[in-house]
Amino acid sequence: MFESPPFWMYFIGFLLVLGPLVTVHELGHYLVGRWFGVKAEAFSVGFGKEIAGWTDKQGTRWKLSWLPLGGYVQFKGDMNPASIPDPNSRVDSNVNDGSFQNAALWKRALIVAAGPVTNLIVAVMIFAAFFAVYGNPTIVGAEDSRTIGEFGEQSVARESGLQIGDTITEIDGEEMTDFDAIRTEVMLHPDRNMVITVLRDGNELDIPVTTARVEQADSFGNVSEIGQLGVAPAGGRYEFEEVGLLASVPLALERCWDITEMMITGIKQIVTGERSIKELGGPVKIAKYSGEQMSLGFLAFVNFAALISLNLAFINFLPIPALDGGHLAFYAAEAVRRKPVGPQATEWAYRAGIAVVLVFMVVVTVNDVTGLLPLG
Repeated sequence: MFESPPFWMYFIGFLLVLGPLVTVHELGHYLVGRWFGVKAEAFSVGFGKEIAGWTDKQGTRWKLSWLPLGGYVQFKGDMNPASIPDPNSRVDSNVNDGSFQNAALWKRALIVAAGPVTNLIVAVMIFAAFFAVYGNPTIVGAEDSRTIGEFGEQSVARESGLQIGDTITEIDGEEMTDFDAIRTEVMLHPDRNMVITVLRDGNELDIPVTTARVEQADSFGNVSEIGQLGVAPAGGRYEFEEVGLLASVPLALERCWDITEMMITGIKQIVTGERSIKELGGPVKIAKYSGEQMSLGFLAFVNFAALISLNLAFINFLPIPALDGGHLAFYAAEAVRRKPVGPQATEWAYRAGIAVVLVFMVVVTVNDVTGLLPLG
């Protein structure tokens, strides 16, 4: 039996994760916009009808809206919260009227990029704090950790010809530095044909292996499919190496990059059919995981928030119209063409982008709901 947190913890966890992260994302847009003299007409946490709000001295309406699935900042000259240009507004880069569309191209690009960059900074700060306070988990005897010490009961490595005492040096030509690197590379690729390079009695051998696809459940019953070889290391142990405050930032950036590579790999696998689209999750799943991580304690919850913040940065940088990455793609085209993309092409692109986002939301919501239903 898996123990689930109380329902209120899902709700509170969801609000405490998504609310602050969306707010800092939109604050990134807002602050850089204000820095460049662009006026904000509205700043909303949540979508839909306003629950409460006030208007500041600059004329910005700050509000809390009833649907807590995001938020937005609407600049002067935007037709709607998605920052689609108002076709009736005058566009002239020589006019300094405080509107977003009349700001210089590089300013608009920086304002748009500021949102996901802020989420990235939040993730880096959280990971850096963990490294600075608790240290960097390091395998002592890293070379020994690459040596096979034993096989599992079900081991595709043993069936493929690997032997105890073999030292795994490369997988598909990529150097393996320790057992963590081996486990991560294999875990991301279930049912994948790989060439594993080992040292055996001083000789280098290339051995083809097809990784196993294994279902792994966490303490709450959440199941994920991972790749396995069925091997355990002969040596190596974890120790927490002390990390200075300055050194913690590069380590945090490296952690963010590793996680981003995993996300890119996962998306590629879903597109190519190696993984099921059912593995994608949406707001309901975020709420579920938020409550579960909150029940595990403060550190687990903050680490989860860092992962969500990094996901928000990654998703918003995707070149899909209506997302920040879509806006940046238009600005790149404008820089190359030396004039904005035509209003009709812009409108159709945004419509297509919104349609893609809506379809994606439907898919992940269906996945979320069906994932909560009892089996059998």
